[in-house]
Amino acid sequence: MDEEIDIINTNTRIEKLKNFLISNRKKIIVLLILIILLLISFFAYQEFNSRNKEKLANKFNNIVINFDAGQKQNVNTSLIEIINLKDKTYSPLAFFFLLDNDLISSNDEINTYFDLLINEISLDKEIKNLTIYKKGLFNSDFVQENELLSILNPIIKSESMWKPQALYLMAEYYLSKNQKQKSKEFFNQIVDMENISPKIKLEAQKRLRSDFSE
Repeated sequence: MDEEIDIINTNTRIEKLKNFLISNRKKIIVLLILIILLLISFFAYQEFNSRNKEKLANKFNNIVINFDAGQKQNVNTSLIEIINLKDKTYSPLAFFFLLDNDLISSNDEINTYFDLLINEISLDKEIKNLTIYKKGLFNSDFVQENELLSILNPIIKSESMWKPQALYLMAEYYLSKNQKQKSKEFFNQIVDMENISPKIKLEAQKRLRSDFSE
């Protein structure tokens, strides 16, 4: 008896499924077509991005090779074009190549590109923090205290791996201005931190002993 009931229930479910498929076949076909189109679009987009990335990599590498070989014409223009593409890999590389080789002389222009990288490109978190730190380092020679703090605060107030470097930069900045108490506070913050590079902690300890010993 129980087996007969199970058979009847199974047949009923099958019949219901058939009726559902028949009554909704148009919707199901449309849904399947949409899924297939979405999959095709996704893989096409991935392939498009991959090819563009390869072209961009080749362009950047060729610029560097030509520059090293002494062919420096149009280097700035080509690298700035890459920066403005806002690619998370090659825009930073292009900018730092310009910066490291002193190919931009305007501080305002340099800071404009720093801001573009920081605010307009979805950089990985620590790459973004490194860029912020480098912006602070670049500006530390000529900006006022409040402006330098404003640049570095996103790192100083975080748990970033670049926080000790940002603290050290502020400590050195204050020391160069003969503001020893403020400098000491930043060096002490480094010494009190845990899970940081022993090297930078040791450097902070050395500075405290040599510059702030009674």
